[in-house]
Amino acid sequence: MMQKAWWRTADIAGPFLLLFMAIAGLIAANSPWQANYALLAHPMGDVHITGWNGRTWSLTLPSVIEAITLGPMTLFFLLITLELKKELVSGHLSQLRQCLLPCVSALGGVVVPALLYRVIAASEPALQAGWAIPIATDAAFTVPILLALGRYVSEGGRVWLMALAIFDDVLGILIIALFYGGTLRCGPLVVSAVLVGCLVYWGRRGISALWPYSVAGCLLWGCLLVSGVHPTIAGVVVGLCLPARVKTLPSPVERMEHYVTPWVRWVILPIFGFVIMGIPLLTLPLHAVNVRLVCAVAVGLVMGKTTGIFSATWLAVRCRLSPLPRQTSWYMVFGLSMLCGIGFTVSLFMASLSFAGSNLLLSAKLGILSGSLMAALMGWIWLRAGVTVSE
Repeated sequence: MMQKAWWRTADIAGPFLLLFMAIAGLIAANSPWQANYALLAHPMGDVHITGWNGRTWSLTLPSVIEAITLGPMTLFFLLITLELKKELVSGHLSQLRQCLLPCVSALGGVVVPALLYRVIAASEPALQAGWAIPIATDAAFTVPILLALGRYVSEGGRVWLMALAIFDDVLGILIIALFYGGTLRCGPLVVSAVLVGCLVYWGRRGISALWPYSVAGCLLWGCLLVSGVHPTIAGVVVGLCLPARVKTLPSPVERMEHYVTPWVRWVILPIFGFVIMGIPLLTLPLHAVNVRLVCAVAVGLVMGKTTGIFSATWLAVRCRLSPLPRQTSWYMVFGLSMLCGIGFTVSLFMASLSFAGSNLLLSAKLGILSGSLMAALMGWIWLRAGVTVSE
């Protein structure tokens, strides 16, 4: 994803489609069809199944938002993992010193926003569940901004930011696995462990066919769903187990990425943006807005991401863990750190997990929207005020 050719030839329309659909969702939530749009957040009803022995089982179908969050978004996390593995094996992150800097930077960009959120929201226990909302950097929206900035950002700076964003998302996935699951059930967890073992074994043996990984991944998703662990982790496991180096070309990682990318870029993310972004601004009473939550999320994105990423990067360079990217100044690093406050897709995902079925979700979305807009504007102005990078 971070190869130089990618920056020139990728379908930049993808992020703009995501933005368009998110705006469409915002419009729908404030239109005469507001009531219909609100149904997306309501459970789709109950299904009763009668077995051959006359016993009846009841199943409550999730809302459209929950269904998309649990199902198709698994492919989004699979794609992120595939991109990371490809870069670690044969890309810009294949050397340890190249890998360390964005990894340390991403860690700072997770810890500081979470701490800032905790401090601001400390007086309201109901808000504590949302501490992970401002930790994410949305590569889908930072990419078009970086392209538009052109020679104001070096190639090394672009690569560093994209690597940082991927590590950022991986850390977010780990947080989902550790803190956003349900009550654990031993039986499904054991089956999940067996499936993971099979995937690891196939990967170590260099099995290049995609169907065993796909079948096992689907079974793993179902087992994790029942076990209480968030099922999107199945996408991460499959992505990590797919071989990246085999005798035949293209590799399984590249082939899986080829199949998954169009679905994620053109279908899954736009639909997710449409269903998750709706905020009824015209009918939302002021007393229903939790100002502390809005501030906690926005400050975490704008100040937390900038401070955390820049400070961690400075410490890593000072400790000689890794040098700064080529033709990248500290001025540029600070501006890029600001852009990392654009937390849209994963931040909305975290918000939907933190405040599912709660009125606080609308306030969290307001914080994400306002914080991301401020981070984008501040980063753009800062970098445009700098000097251009010579070829």
